[in-house]
Amino acid sequence: MAISAADTVSTAFAATSAASATTRDKSAEDRFLTLLVTQMRNQDPLNPLDNAQVTSQLAQLSTVSGINQLNETMGTVLASLSALQPIQAAGLVGKPVAVEGNAMALAEGAARGGYSLEEPATALTITVSDAAGKPVRTITLGARQPGISTFEWDGRDDAGRALADGAYSFAVSAVNGAKPAAVRSLAVATVQGVIPASDGFALNLGPAGIVPFSRIAQIL
Repeated sequence: MAISAADTVSTAFAATSAASATTRDKSAEDRFLTLLVTQMRNQDPLNPLDNAQVTSQLAQLSTVSGINQLNETMGTVLASLSALQPIQAAGLVGKPVAVEGNAMALAEGAARGGYSLEEPATALTITVSDAAGKPVRTITLGARQPGISTFEWDGRDDAGRALADGAYSFAVSAVNGAKPAAVRSLAVATVQGVIPASDGFALNLGPAGIVPFSRIAQIL
């Protein structure tokens, strides 16, 4: 019984796809070539192989092999990056970082916070509150451009009195003309240690808590 070109090429491609999922690329290529040679030996002389069809299937086989090789390469790259993460995390110890949050520690009359502005603002306001949530200081800033920025607080309330060192919080609001502008508060803290976690590593930020490595918005 003669084998038609369409049936044999279709069978060859299906076999190649299955083989590439379970064997190495070389094995898949050998299977395809074996089927192709078998087809050529048993082709119908009155309905010979279409060169364009064969060329197309060979090109598809090459594409499948290339994708498999790319997947293997990407896997190796990702493994290398994962191996470098502990080194990167350890290198942050002693450095200030900005992470999403609103905690702020006042020490020796100085504190630092940050914010991430997603659009231009004509005015930006920072409200500092004590541990009980009572507002103690309002800081009004002028026009600001999008991006991550930090600010300093001198530890004084609105009346100019120096406040006690300790834990405080802050809220950030912004406007662009008469409309609110999108902004997020960022806690600024110094990395005190690195802790292994199920999804990689977490950073010990002291009073700001323990946060995943992935939550770092900026290294300052």
